Amino acid sequence: MVVRKRKKILKKRGHRTAGYGGQKKHRGGGSRGGCGNAGLHKHKLMKMLKYFPDHFGKTGFKRHFVRKPKPINLEQLNKIIEEMIKNKKSNEEIKINLSELGYDKLLGKGNIKYKITVEVKMLSKNALKKLEESGCKVIKVS
Repeated sequence: MVVRKRKKILKKRGHRTAGYGGQKKHRGGGSRGGCGNAGLHKHKLMKMLKYFPDHFGKTGFKRHFVRKPKPINLEQLNKIIEEMIKNKKSNEEIKINLSELGYDKLLGKGNIKYKITVEVKMLSKNALKKLEESGCKVIKVS
């Protein structure tokens, strides 16, 4: 007489889970939708958006040591001078240090109305030309 081996699945046939517990499938990762981050742009999109919103895209660093100069035009400088004249109420020569006002560069848009002395780190050729034509003094400060 030949004795046949009976496999577990044959014994469990007819029972709800056939010995594999709950509703989980018993073969590998077949029901999991892939390994790791597979499918984050497809069938696992909502999971990615909820739990890993920064997963895709570039990240980097900021170059903090690079600083652009903060410019001011001659038009804007006229407005500042008018405010100074209202506050001073004296006939002294007006001396402006643009670094103290928070500006690094003087640009040539507009015309200057007053004779002033300007201390500035940088200025454009056009601004220098207009200041010299109107009789203003320019002091370059480093």
